Amino acid sequence: MAMIASDIEALIRESFPNAEIIVMGDDGVHFSAQVIDESFRGKNRVQQQRAVMAALKGKMDGSNGEIHALGLTTKAPE
Repeated sequence: MAMIASDIEALIRESFPNAEIIVMGDDGVHFSAQVIDESFRGKNRVQQQRAVMAALKGKMDGSNGEIHALGLTTKAPE
């Protein structure tokens, strides 16, 4: 089943309720997301992105994943 940007935002928001989240993509499988959250402060980019990927609850896992590609930008607020 194809996902829409708001589905991805909702999944991320469950783990990062206070984050600034922007998700774009309209083909159902290729998306980009920007997640800005205070919990990222002091963490490196890999740690930040792993946290967001965990929030997606397997939606990108293997060939059965609902999301084929996700460009991800993460950071702590300035």
